Amino acid sequence: MRYYPTDLLLALEEADRPGSGLDALLDAHGLTALRPLFGAGEEFADGLDELLGGLAQYPWQPLTDTNDVDELRPVGAVVLDDDRPGTTLRGLLLAWATGNHVTVRTADPGFWQGLTALLRRPGLPLPAAGTAPRGAPAHAHGTPLSVPDLLPLAAPAGDPARYGAPGWDPALYATPDTAGPDALETRFPAGRPLPGQDAFTAGVLRGDCRATWTAALSRRTRLYGTTLAAARAAEDPRRTGRLDARLRHTAARARRSPYYRDLPPVRTLDDLPGLPVLDKAALAAHSLPEGRGFASGARPTGEVLRSGSTTGTPRYIVYARTDWDNMVREAVPLFYAMGLEPGDRLVNTLFGGDLYGGLTTTVTEFSRMPLECCTTAQAATPESLLMLARSFGANAVIGVPTLIVPLLREAYRQDPLLRIEKVLYLGTAMGRADRTWLREHLGTRIVSSVLAANDGAQLGYQCAALDGMLHHVNDDYNYIEVVDDQGRPLPDGTAGELLTTTFQKGEGPLIRYRIGDRGRFVHHDCPCGISGRTLEYHGRSDGVVRLMGAALLHAELLDAVSGFGVSELQAEITSRGGRDTLTLRTESPRPLRPETLHAHLADRFPLLAGTRIYADGAGPADFRVECHAPGALDRHPVSGKIRPVVDRRVDA
Repeated sequence: MRYYPTDLLLALEEADRPGSGLDALLDAHGLTALRPLFGAGEEFADGLDELLGGLAQYPWQPLTDTNDVDELRPVGAVVLDDDRPGTTLRGLLLAWATGNHVTVRTADPGFWQGLTALLRRPGLPLPAAGTAPRGAPAHAHGTPLSVPDLLPLAAPAGDPARYGAPGWDPALYATPDTAGPDALETRFPAGRPLPGQDAFTAGVLRGDCRATWTAALSRRTRLYGTTLAAARAAEDPRRTGRLDARLRHTAARARRSPYYRDLPPVRTLDDLPGLPVLDKAALAAHSLPEGRGFASGARPTGEVLRSGSTTGTPRYIVYARTDWDNMVREAVPLFYAMGLEPGDRLVNTLFGGDLYGGLTTTVTEFSRMPLECCTTAQAATPESLLMLARSFGANAVIGVPTLIVPLLREAYRQDPLLRIEKVLYLGTAMGRADRTWLREHLGTRIVSSVLAANDGAQLGYQCAALDGMLHHVNDDYNYIEVVDDQGRPLPDGTAGELLTTTFQKGEGPLIRYRIGDRGRFVHHDCPCGISGRTLEYHGRSDGVVRLMGAALLHAELLDAVSGFGVSELQAEITSRGGRDTLTLRTESPRPLRPETLHAHLADRFPLLAGTRIYADGAGPADFRVECHAPGALDRHPVSGKIRPVVDRRVDA
């Protein structure tokens, strides 16, 4: 069985609560000096994040330069000698955090048995722990673990070269005369007040995570040629409990915020559908600047982003520092999977400014990869793109299709020798006609999409082998459900609304958040090796054209006209005198005849043919088509996106 360090963090959090019995236990054994170690949850979590290369990626560490992983496994069982209770406790907690079973050779078995029973009381999966007499042979119980003492040293103001112990509690801190070998020294400068013992103790476990002795707790194996996604896909998360642990940790962190304070308890993914659905109105009402319902109260760190609000009111999203680190750790393997390789020269045209996240996040992510990036943001021009391709050898472009497709077409018109090997896009769909044009005219061999949102970063992605609406998902980052209108899970193969639960976002985590997209899960055997549950993405929920009691997907309409070279499509619905009018506006690089598209769509979709009368008495709506040149449709000034469906009946 695999144990997860996040479950230990939750057990410590429960023990730290008033009335848990911890204070009475420590007081009974004269060990109250150890109390701050149990309240150091955030410090300990940050330390484990450093030690393990990512709590949320455990037991793997993705390697950014090679796109394979190291796997961490516990050594198995360790033996601690209880020479100093604080030193023993540090060893126990770090050994448990790394998944090891522990035996304590002690003269006070009652304390350690009582403590481990108290930590197990919430019912969380934790490794085994036991006691043995001081003289028991170590080899019968495991590998001896040597934990260095803590040796704080203070210098008198008049003699800064002479250090002595500050007289802190010997249950946790050694003196020069009592310290064992290789003690961890901390030297306090002369002439400055010493920190309080409890305040210093709160950071001890984080310091241990940086110390060399913790390396003895894990075995590291390089999985050469194995990506993070492949390592995860090779195991059954239900058997290993990986996603269950992610959910428990997410729910516990969420309860620190006022909005989620009364969130029901969860143990496994089977409990997730019983939690309430979060909609955008509630998120906006309780998020900054409107409210603080999702704020954890933790020390502010990280980055604040806002949504592009192509289809609604802007939302502001806080990413704590660890949230940001997790986003980068998960994004680097994603971009490799999409087709980027070491040595690529990438032009980043994503929109930035005014707290919009597209550029801000990717600049951080690409800076960790062995790429050369030319970050133009939305200021890219055909001329600058041609210069970067000629002078810097740029072979890849990332951006929003509404910007990069017209940009690349004009650059190609100016220089038909332009070649771009890889095009990565996000924000909106790219029509089949544009994908075909890229391959035929620019020699583009990889056209890949990533689904992302400022609210929770990546939702899905296309490897180099996927096309169209299919996307791989990353359950360890954003766990996606497909549900009906009431939030009830739908079986695979059935289309519905998408909910996401953010497993790696501690500040303002989202649980069963209705992101405003639609899709379904299908089984797909992918040549990349990541097979199984794959998301067929249908677009925005507000990308549904509802007319006369029926519905059409924006993605279906765009696909239907892709054969005519249409790059962008917008649907507008208006109503006058009780009669609806649907107007479809297209952009295409060559002139199109509206009547030709009108006839084609009416033939493809009976709803648009004007011949159907519904049982509720609704008659046929008017249907019009307008054809425009690239760039004619309005773009959002922040995100650069085109609003897919504009329903003026709602606006009226």
